[in-house]
Amino acid sequence: MLDKIKDFASEFFVTGDPMILGAQVSIGLSLVAMVFVLTFFRKWGWLWREWLTSVDHKRIGIMYIICSLLMLFRGGVDALLMRLQLAIPDSQFLQPDHYNQIFTTHGVIMILFMAMPLMFGLFNIVVPLQIGARDVAYPFLNSLSFWMFFWGAMLFNVSFVIGGSPDAGWLSYPPLSELSHSPGVGQNFYIWGIQISGIGSLATGINFIVTILKMRTPGMKLMKMPMFTWSVFSSCIMIIFAFPILTVTLALLFLDRFFGAHFFTLDGGGNPMMYINLIWMWGHPEVYIVVIPAFGIFSEIVSTFSKKKLFGYKSMVFAMLIISLLSFFTWAHHFFTMGSGADVNAFFAISTMLIAIPTGAKVFNWLFTMFRGKIRFTTPMLWTIAFIPCFVVGGMTGVLLSVAPADFQFHNSYFLIAHFHQVLIGGVAFGYFAGLYYWWPKMFGFKLNEHLGKWAFWVWNIGFYVCFMPQYFLGLDGMTRRTYTYSWDMGWGPLNMVSTVGGFLMGLGFIFQVWQIAHSIKFREQDVTGDPWDARTLEWSIPSPAPLYNFAVLPKAEVADAWWEAKQGTGKKQPRPTTYEPIHMPKNSAIPFIISLLWFFAGFGFVWDWMWLTIPSLIGVAICMIARSFSYDTDYYIPADEVKKTEDAAWKGVKV
Repeated sequence: MLDKIKDFASEFFVTGDPMILGAQVSIGLSLVAMVFVLTFFRKWGWLWREWLTSVDHKRIGIMYIICSLLMLFRGGVDALLMRLQLAIPDSQFLQPDHYNQIFTTHGVIMILFMAMPLMFGLFNIVVPLQIGARDVAYPFLNSLSFWMFFWGAMLFNVSFVIGGSPDAGWLSYPPLSELSHSPGVGQNFYIWGIQISGIGSLATGINFIVTILKMRTPGMKLMKMPMFTWSVFSSCIMIIFAFPILTVTLALLFLDRFFGAHFFTLDGGGNPMMYINLIWMWGHPEVYIVVIPAFGIFSEIVSTFSKKKLFGYKSMVFAMLIISLLSFFTWAHHFFTMGSGADVNAFFAISTMLIAIPTGAKVFNWLFTMFRGKIRFTTPMLWTIAFIPCFVVGGMTGVLLSVAPADFQFHNSYFLIAHFHQVLIGGVAFGYFAGLYYWWPKMFGFKLNEHLGKWAFWVWNIGFYVCFMPQYFLGLDGMTRRTYTYSWDMGWGPLNMVSTVGGFLMGLGFIFQVWQIAHSIKFREQDVTGDPWDARTLEWSIPSPAPLYNFAVLPKAEVADAWWEAKQGTGKKQPRPTTYEPIHMPKNSAIPFIISLLWFFAGFGFVWDWMWLTIPSLIGVAICMIARSFSYDTDYYIPADEVKKTEDAAWKGVKV
């Protein structure tokens, strides 16, 4: 009996690697500390009522952002471990199988569990406020979306210490992801972690499309919406068409692994190229799904801190919608080298070049907005300005890669690694950092420390260029990606060492950001005006942080930049109403949390082929859905006198 327990434990837990053992101990101690703090301060009830069961879009947005920052730390540590392995030739810092696991999890975490939730967090916090709504269209679904993402991410991440991480690359090409090459459970964690979180992403896309189309405040026509809201709309259009492709693709891979279906195995009559086509039909739109909202953020920030109306509003809208369409016609440029034929390569080369036109046009819009503007070099504006040269370099190298004959030389090299990090960090990470700094006062009621923020900015940016610019030259010198080690005679050592130093500088920049947040919490620079940046859109017309109901009275927005125009028209804030009406709001619900947790257990059962766990969990999901369908007490009214008290307290001492 004891031997059976030992055998099971050795298969269930990842053993033998000191770093993983250290992670297991750290996770265990962190969980114990969290339980102790919540118990000691008697916060379990507060956690359950205020957060775990909340359907408030603002709290859900904050939870998305917290998860994203934790995933940034996890993915960043993976990146530093890889850079340490590659810093010098013939390094034995990591074992080959551990290195494969790390670069696989790094890619998945940074794209799906860092960039996506940070994006969704800003969606939740900003969009309802910008369009003058009191919540999203489907608050219950919004909560369910977050918890599906959360438990999907947890299922993927637990593979690090239980069962073993996937190691077939972040897109898991067959045959590496098939049972023949990945017989362990790591690939199962990959499939079900992404499937569960992907359901939440698809639901979010649907929710925000309906919210933007149906929940806008009176007078706000589509072509009067803020640019960030337009970018969210464009991104969500791509989500609802792209994510079903990912769901089907992973479902087919699951059938291959669990039932021997052979969709992607040559020996059973399948075709691995079908998987590669399907995964990139999702994967390339995914790049634009995460980068388009960053463009919306830059538009808001440039306009605010240049004190000018955004140049070329209509052209920006059409550019984003064109990108949303063209993004579905470029996927084959990821495998020009796989023998698709000259005609196919030419079509996708031209479509890739075409998408660069609306993408590049927006850069000119931002530059013309800044031209002769009264620019304030705040931290959000610095991240925005830094984005422009970074993204231009990334875009230019992308055009080089779009030329099929040239791509035969660049493909699968470190030139490609440098390119997509230039685009995704310079475009996505810089954009979401700018947005986080910009909307932080609206989330929490105080600004982040500018001095520490600028230290973080400069260290991050210097580290970024030191890390990735050498990788262009490494790629041109023949270094291929997924390289685990290399010999001294290759001559790659000096540039790899420089790149590793840059990676650690970026890590130092992240530490400055953590320090900045901690310092700002301790020494709060309180926002008592609701509009610390002298901004232009409706979210800045209400107190900071925004009240539960957002707007005591729904605003009028018959022009673009409605809040700015109101301020210019009167020279002061608009008078607040003297009488209020009861406000209709959704009630909190525990069902989204419970459904998502049951999906986690179902996914865990699928991973280990434990039908005794999967079947009851899925039955529990069905029961929860039925219970929700018979729930009629799902909303309530905030009394008018309570609204008045909240407004009076929020605006106390503020001149109107």
